[in-house]
Amino acid sequence: MKVTEYFEKANGETLISFEVLPPLKGGSMKAIFDVLDPLMEFKPPFIDVTYHREDFIYKQRESGYYEKAAIRKRPGTVGICAAIMHRYGVDAVPHLLCGGFTKEDTENALIDLNFLNINNVLALRGDARKFDGKFIREPHGHQYALDLIKQINDINNGKYLDKNIENGVPTDFCIGIAGYPEKHFESPNLATDLAFTKQKVDAGADYIVTQMFFDNEKYFEYVAACRAIGINVPIVPGLKPLTKQYQLNSIPRLFYINMPEALSKEMMKAKDSNSRKEVGIEWLITQSKELKAKGAPCLHYYTMGDVETIRRVAEVVY
Repeated sequence: MKVTEYFEKANGETLISFEVLPPLKGGSMKAIFDVLDPLMEFKPPFIDVTYHREDFIYKQRESGYYEKAAIRKRPGTVGICAAIMHRYGVDAVPHLLCGGFTKEDTENALIDLNFLNINNVLALRGDARKFDGKFIREPHGHQYALDLIKQINDINNGKYLDKNIENGVPTDFCIGIAGYPEKHFESPNLATDLAFTKQKVDAGADYIVTQMFFDNEKYFEYVAACRAIGINVPIVPGLKPLTKQYQLNSIPRLFYINMPEALSKEMMKAKDSNSRKEVGIEWLITQSKELKAKGAPCLHYYTMGDVETIRRVAEVVY
């Protein structure tokens, strides 16, 4: 079933969903099941599975020079999606990136997903590789998520890259995209960022999942700003627990978001790691309750492998 159909069937009830990361290369599905097994009691209708582009490492050769080599640290997104659907009977939403895909790769991935009866995707540009400094598209790939969405919409209409294909079978993918309540870090301002988001919705995106935030007002203001310019698709808040003091600095640096002053003060006042974790859990519970009370279509939790914390929050909220 499509993600948007779950929202429609919910009749205003706030659903719950989770995002998981593929295990590091050499790991097994047990790592995924260990995260999801304790969360299934909350009956999530869908689970997101991230995709990770190859990155570069530098290996020293016997000559002393360094050789640049590509490595994929977390492969397996499509297989994990199939395993999740088989084990739990819930829909899986694979992330599909511009980075690392040619247009042909994208089409083939969509065909594979369609054959597996996976009909939801989250379409993303993806981040720059570690040593690139800026996002560099794959040769014959897409530079922007907008172009990726257009290709998915084309195949939904039976339009394939090979012009010789006649009467191509149309797919029926529900397309999610990312939204940024505090704007994407590459956008000069929020208005510009919203304009790009509207282009994606106009091109066929069906719903939005936001970047994490710790101030609910940012989400409410973002939703209002989207509605004001004609973006009327469901907007799902993305949520992550803050459980360690170093995250006060690392999360803003890595994700370009602000920490509320009240949260920072409470974390700094906490006397040890356990009490800091409790501060973060209570903050996320409060966030979640307010978002649910005000009618968010779904609360989407970024698990990052921390199943204990997510489960504690969900037990209270749901």
